[in-house]
Amino acid sequence: MKERAMVSTPFVTGSPVWIDLGTPDIGGATAFYKGIFGWDFVSAGPDAGGYGLFQLNGRTAAGAMPVEPGQAPPSWSLYFQTPDADATAKSVQQGGGSVVFEPMDVMDLGRMAVFTDPSGAGFSVWQPGKNKGLDAVNEPGSICWGELYTPDEDASYRFYNSVFGWETTSMPMPDGNGSYRMVSPAGQGAEGMFGGFVPIGTDPAESDTGPHWLLYFAVTDCDASVTAARKLGGTVRVAPTDIEGVGRFAKLADPSGTRFALMQGVDQAG
Repeated sequence: MKERAMVSTPFVTGSPVWIDLGTPDIGGATAFYKGIFGWDFVSAGPDAGGYGLFQLNGRTAAGAMPVEPGQAPPSWSLYFQTPDADATAKSVQQGGGSVVFEPMDVMDLGRMAVFTDPSGAGFSVWQPGKNKGLDAVNEPGSICWGELYTPDEDASYRFYNSVFGWETTSMPMPDGNGSYRMVSPAGQGAEGMFGGFVPIGTDPAESDTGPHWLLYFAVTDCDASVTAARKLGGTVRVAPTDIEGVGRFAKLADPSGTRFALMQGVDQAG
């Protein structure tokens, strides 16, 4: 991960624009994430099927929806912006990915679709309508980075480049073992980097679930956040760990088993 993660607004094509949580226990998730990030849950209304918004001081940091036990595993979903969800669906199929949910309108808020890439990692797209995207990003209590755990970095990059036009930059790993591939929307350069690719199998904590996207949330004190998560019924998958020149991170699971990570950047320390 680079020193300063750059999920940012205003969003552009191919950038992270939305995240949401699918959970069997909205009430439990609300209590858990409020205790870590200070989020409040606000219902999206009687026509939203239980969907609601996690808000950070009145600004939307994520969405959340109830998922029946056995219907789907609890998970965080990452959405990338597209100007045309239907055209993106065609690009996904042409690139060897799969369409899980065909493009659909979400009232007048926008248009969405759900896919898997050729390796099986799930992701979604959002074509903005009235809802342009998240209000809070890249600050304590909000998403700051994403990592794709993949069996083939080169194949994954070719796929996402064909769908979104992503560009890539690599940096040496702090321990000197290999390099870390980071991605950014087309034309945004190094300052637009929002995520990285990790060969699945190199991190034991992520090797038992298959290819997937892992979301990182910014915090001001990684150790204090991990302590709070443990007290609230969460599981610590990777204890707070320093990465030279980057910051301090940890990997957790909420009480329903949903996996995510924390990052205290070097510019947030103290």
